[in-house]
Formats: sequence, C-alpha cells, structure tokens
Amino acid sequence: MKWNPYAARCPTRQLLDRISDKWVVLVLSLLKDGPKRFSVLKREIDGISQKMLSQTLRALEQDGFVTRRAFATVPVTVEYELTSLGHSLNVAMVPIVEWAVANMNRVLKARDSYVRKLG
Repeated sequence: MKWNPYAARCPTRQLLDRISDKWVVLVLSLLKDGPKRFSVLKREIDGISQKMLSQTLRALEQDGFVTRRAFATVPVTVEYELTSLGHSLNVAMVPIVEWAVANMNRVLKARDSYVRKLG
C-alpha cells in the first residue's frame, strides 16, 4: 500500500502526531543508550507527570517502538527498552533534539526580534 501523509485520512498522520509529541521525543532520546527503569525516566524528564509518562510509554509500546519488561520484585520493577523500530526512529529523532539544543539561542533571538517588530 502507498501511504500519503498529505491525505486527511492517511494513518501516517496519526504516526506523525505521535512521534512529534515532546514527551515521545524525550523518552526515545533517553532510551538511545539502553534500557531504563520507569523511575529513572520520570526523574530525568523534568516536568512530566507519572500519568503522562505512563501514557507515553504505553503508546510507544503499542506502536512497536519500545518493549516493557516487568521484574518480580517488591515493588515491581519495570524497564523500557527501544526495539529495532525505535532505534531506527532515533536515527532521525536524536539529531532533532541535538539541533534544538544547538539552535535555541538563535530561536530565542528570532522570537525577540519578531516581538520587537510587532511592538
């Protein structure tokens, strides 16, 4: 089947919506170096709620980007790891995160310039 993301009902629109979510981008980029426990992801992503992290990880698992492993400990330890599909997405995703960090000052200057131009 040929997919067309410019068509309103193409499922690629849902996929693009999913992978452009800020929490998805941050979770995937943190998993690039190997598996991480839920608590570690929660601690490393400042500002994400437990509910949002759970929803994000569930969606990533549903789409085949991560796997979830639970260990029989008290309390249960849960670990997330990228699948091969998740690694292939990170080939594109990690450079976007790095680009955002490298260019944030330029973007802030552009925003400031735009506001001054309007005001």
